Amino acid sequence: MRTDKNNGYFLIFAGGVLWGFIGLFVKQMGAGGADPITISFLRVLFAAVIMLPICICRGGLRSLSVDSKTLLICVLLGVICHGIYNIFYSYAVTIAGVSISAVLLNIAPVFTLLFSVLFFSEKITAWKVIAIVINILGCILAATGGRFHTAAFSLIGILFGLGAGLCYAMTAILGRFASDRTDPFVMSLYSYAAAALLLLFWSLFKNGSAIRFTSGSSRILLWGFLFALIPTAIAYILYYAGIQKVRESSKVPVIASVETVVAAVIGILVYKEKLNFFSLLGVALVLISIVLMNRRQRTQM
Repeated sequence: MRTDKNNGYFLIFAGGVLWGFIGLFVKQMGAGGADPITISFLRVLFAAVIMLPICICRGGLRSLSVDSKTLLICVLLGVICHGIYNIFYSYAVTIAGVSISAVLLNIAPVFTLLFSVLFFSEKITAWKVIAIVINILGCILAATGGRFHTAAFSLIGILFGLGAGLCYAMTAILGRFASDRTDPFVMSLYSYAAAALLLLFWSLFKNGSAIRFTSGSSRILLWGFLFALIPTAIAYILYYAGIQKVRESSKVPVIASVETVVAAVIGILVYKEKLNFFSLLGVALVLISIVLMNRRQRTQM
């Protein structure tokens, strides 16, 4: 039982590592002329296209047959955690700026803890609370370097940022509900398809077209496919498979926050970014929080 749980933690950690590469793909697609909604749309569309033949090869057409309740959970997972999340986060960045949005998004572990208590009757322990607080502080410092632009504060921007954090927090909750009922590959397929439809309609409503290119369409499509394959399809398969083995959903976003550390390392190695003291402190705190969250917890609050 303990080994199975550790395997689950490792799978979630591995998924978080792959998510750390998201910025690399987003920058490449943005350089080709794609806007944030187009990037998100292509990500989930290509991910659904990738997952369909994989599901059929693994279990045949019968594997695509799920009961209505499972399908509903998968659709909610896609709509909320992939679709609405991307819309909210895009608006948060536009209105409040990247730094403030990153801060608000990293409140997600608190939401996940509350939902875990509500839906799964998880115990709130002292070490969980300590690990979450350290994790949030670490993510904030790693993402912002301790630099905040107070002029960027706006009520609407803050609400969009909190909404993005709430949607992200629901990934561990809805993912656990769905993974208990169906195969992670099938779950991913339906969630990506649902998210793609939502973002398609949103793009048509907002931009008047499904895909908005200004230049370099072939580059956007190539990087979009790789974006869908590596830090999306593969990463979420690992993540969902890990959720199936972990019974404490509140631990999931803290373990997956290794994404922040990997993103910081990529920024240094690829984009020659320089991390200040606060950024390095943030990276260290994230790693410490992951270690704390994985310790055996004996004392209940």
